[in-house]
Parts: sequence; structure tokens; C-alpha cells
Amino acid sequence: TFSLPVCLPSQVITGGHYDVDCSVEDPSGRSLYKEAKKQYDSFSHRAEAKGIYTFCFSNEFSTFSHKTVYFDFQVGDEPPILPNMSKRVTALTQLESACVTIHEALNTVIDSQTRYRLREAQDRNRADDLHDRVSYWSTGETLLLLVVSMSQVMLLKSFFTEKRPSPVGLTT
Repeated sequence: TFSLPVCLPSQVITGGHYDVDCSVEDPSGRSLYKEAKKQYDSFSHRAEAKGIYTFCFSNEFSTFSHKTVYFDFQVGDEPPILPNMSKRVTALTQLESACVTIHEALNTVIDSQTRYRLREAQDRNRADDLHDRVSYWSTGETLLLLVVSMSQVMLLKSFFTEKRPSPVGLTT
């Protein structure tokens, strides 16, 4: 029989409230997974049938905000690091054991780097958004400062200009 492990971890990196809908269907069109408004999630399944499995990330509930989604579609088990490792009956040598330990440590490093890259992408997007807002606010304040300064100069100037009364009722 056919049986293959499948894993689909996902995370919204940028956009809106950082949530999307996710669905997964098997080759016959049967829904295997359907979640709404998730920021991050992981779907694990054991595929029983060969064919094309489809997955969809939907943003239809939030039509105004564009979103960036990270996903890592993993199919099958990781192959053994050493040949015929699963069929061994004897214990691993010290060198083989060290290789397995290093391999597991490197997989941990890869997972950590992925998490840090995702967090960096989110933080970078927030920083860019904050920069834009600060720039617009500063431009508005500068314009307001110029208008207030010009108004004060005109008001002070009006205090020191001599206004001569126009003669009323004089005819020539």
C-alpha cells in the first residue's frame, strides 16, 4: 500500500492582521484540511493515494490588504544519513554516531535560521511601515510649521504698519 507522510507548515509574514484561510484537498477532491484566519499553522497527513494534492491559501475575507505567506511543503521521510542505516543490526561506530549527531544539529540550525528569517521579514516590514508613517507625519508637521510661521510674521507685520485713516466726506 502507498503511504507517504506530508507536512505543510505555513506562516503569514506580512499584510493585514497576519491571517489567511488554508485548505488542502486530495486527488479525488475530498477536503483534508480547512482552517480560517490563521497566522501560522502546520498540517500533517499521511497520503494514502497517489496523485496531485492541492493546497490553497485564501485572502478573500480581507480584500484590501495584500499578504505574503511562507510555506514549506515537505513530502516523505528524510532519507537516512548513512547507507543501509535502517537495516543495521549492529551498533553505530563512534564516527557514524558523530555524523548522525552533527546531522541532527544542522537540521536544528536550519529550522532556527528559517524561524529567524521569518521574524526578520516581519520586523523589516513593520520597520518600513513605521518609517513611512513617520515620514508623512514629519512632512505634515513641517508644512504646518511653515504656515504658522508665515501667519505670525504677517500678524506681527500688521502691528507695526501705520494705517492712515482715509478722509471721509471730502469732496473735491
